[in-house]
Amino acid sequence: MAEIARFSGSSGWIDLDFVERERTPRQLMELGIRLHLSGLSLSNTVRELEKFGVQRSRKAVHDWTHKCDLQPATDASPNHVALDETVIRIDNQQYWLYAAVAPKSNELPHIRLFSTTTTALTELFLQELTEKHDVENAVFLVDGAKHLQAALRRSGLRFRYEKHGNRHASERVFRDIKRRTSSFSNCFSHAKPSTAESWLQAFAVWHNATN
Repeated sequence: MAEIARFSGSSGWIDLDFVERERTPRQLMELGIRLHLSGLSLSNTVRELEKFGVQRSRKAVHDWTHKCDLQPATDASPNHVALDETVIRIDNQQYWLYAAVAPKSNELPHIRLFSTTTTALTELFLQELTEKHDVENAVFLVDGAKHLQAALRRSGLRFRYEKHGNRHASERVFRDIKRRTSSFSNCFSHAKPSTAESWLQAFAVWHNATN
C-alpha cells in the first residue's frame, strides 16, 4: 500500500468506525474521501480508485464521505477571526455559506450553510462558534456588511472593520471552496442542502488537516 500512501498523505482525521462489512480496503476508502474533498467529482474519484483495481460506484464514495460525519475540531482559541459569507448555489437556488477563519493558521473553526442571510442567523452562527471555541476575547475582522456588525455587537464580541490584510483569509478559503465545488457542475447539482452542508463540513476538516 506504499503507492496509496503517496497519494493520500496523513489521514488520521478520517474516522471509519462506521465500517462493518466493507469490501474496500480502508486505505483506499480514505484515499477516495480525500480525493473527493480535494475537489474531484464522484465520477473522477471512482476512476482514480479503479487504478488500484477497486471498482466502486459513485454512491459508495458519496456514502463514505458522509457517513464519516466529519466536523471541524473544537476548542480553538484564535486571537483574530475573519467572519464572512458568500453565495453557494445548489441546483438553481441560492444559499449563503458562513465561515469563520483563523487568519494566522488559515483554519476553519466553523462553517455553516443557510438559505438566507440575516442578523438573526448571523447571531446563531456566532452562538455555535462561541460554544465550540474560545473566541470571546478574539477580535473579529469584518467588511462593511451591517448585519455582520450588528450580530457581533448584539453578541458582545469585539470586531474591527478591515478591508484588506487578515480579512482576506476568508476570501482565500471561499475561492478554494468554489474552485473545488465548480467540478460538481454548477457547484452542487441534484443535491439536498443537508448533503451540501455535510460535504462543506467535511471539507473544513480536510482543509484544517492539510494546512
